[in-house]
Amino acid sequence: MNLPTQAEHVEDLLTFLRESPSPYHAVASAVRRLEKAGFTELTGTEEWSGHSGGRYLAKGGALLAWYVPEGAPAHAPFRIMGVHTDSPNLRVKPTPDTGRAGWRQVAVEIYGGVPLNTWLDRDLGISGRLTLRDGTSALVRIDEPLLRVPQLAIHLDHSVNDGLSLHRQRQTQPVWSLGPTEKGALLRRVAHEAGIDAADVLGWDLMLHDVQPPGLLGAQREFIVSSRLDNLVSVHAGVTALLAAGAAAADRVPVLAAFDHEETGSGSETGAQGPLLERVLHRSVTARGGSAEDWERALAGGLCVSADMSHAVHPNYAELHDPDNHPLPNAGPVVKVNANQRYATEGTGLAAWAAACERADVPWQRFVSNNALPCGTSIGPITAARLGVTTVDVGVPGLSMHSARELVGADDPGHLARGLAEFVTAG
Repeated sequence: MNLPTQAEHVEDLLTFLRESPSPYHAVASAVRRLEKAGFTELTGTEEWSGHSGGRYLAKGGALLAWYVPEGAPAHAPFRIMGVHTDSPNLRVKPTPDTGRAGWRQVAVEIYGGVPLNTWLDRDLGISGRLTLRDGTSALVRIDEPLLRVPQLAIHLDHSVNDGLSLHRQRQTQPVWSLGPTEKGALLRRVAHEAGIDAADVLGWDLMLHDVQPPGLLGAQREFIVSSRLDNLVSVHAGVTALLAAGAAAADRVPVLAAFDHEETGSGSETGAQGPLLERVLHRSVTARGGSAEDWERALAGGLCVSADMSHAVHPNYAELHDPDNHPLPNAGPVVKVNANQRYATEGTGLAAWAAACERADVPWQRFVSNNALPCGTSIGPITAARLGVTTVDVGVPGLSMHSARELVGADDPGHLARGLAEFVTAG
């Protein structure tokens, strides 16, 4: 397999992060890489062929991509890499133009589990998609300081360092100008940026993003710092692994399933709880002349790895972590375990991942939560339950998860890609 070097992987990841301020942009950026490698787009309404090679289907903030090796039978087992494209952030409300006390503001809604204090006093742009009168959509991105959620001065809140608590409605609305509220002003600005007449825009899915670019940090530049590392690190690693695997998968079909809306529970047409993955996989079997028996065999022999960012041990809060499991950056991706199936990992899936890492010469670690604290979750249990395939949850360990700016080790994204590539080809 032809995988990039660690330095090449980091450089391309930083580019991918810059290109992807929203799930829609992340899908577009991934598609550009797939098409460059010869993958062909399919749509849900056209007839699919059984030809070998790379295929993909993009739907909003979700992307399904797979590679059928030459001569692979219709019952070839699936090797699925599950990731998600969305990140916690602030999203523009349907009636965005608001204001108070002489300030013009933008009404936003909190998306996912956002530590709100990390969004204060940051230079924010807007990105997302506009849906036009004819039903088509256009990506839009204002990647310049346009908005800001201002922190209250300490002179007006002397107790701020004793604990900051923000009212989710009143104290999270960004400012962007002065003067009376002007209906339609934000839409006109965004549409102009996209080169579209605002009168043609009937719907939009817009969100705020920190315009500070990703970069390297540390004494040896050993860390990556950026917005949206959760979970674009895994999306990028999955694309990289799929492109490297390709025909090397032999009699297996490697699949990248990049879902939207994981941060809010995955319950949407493009989320992991929906039927999108199951439908695409089933059609890929029947397009190759497969029967109902072939479909069942492809699933019965299938494996899935759910890749989502994980926690590194935090040096200032080490007591909040499990005392016997302290993952560190640059020591490899972790396997995430939870006895209550908040993660899907069991012994068989763990063994498959560990064996893949050994073959790829990739270090790996274990993660389990402190019993006194609730555990997060991922798309792993959802995918396992929907498809009935053995699933293992893994992820790159990092700090400041869900913050407006997160941190991971610079080596671990490449480690993850190499482990994923081995998992989908020989697992």
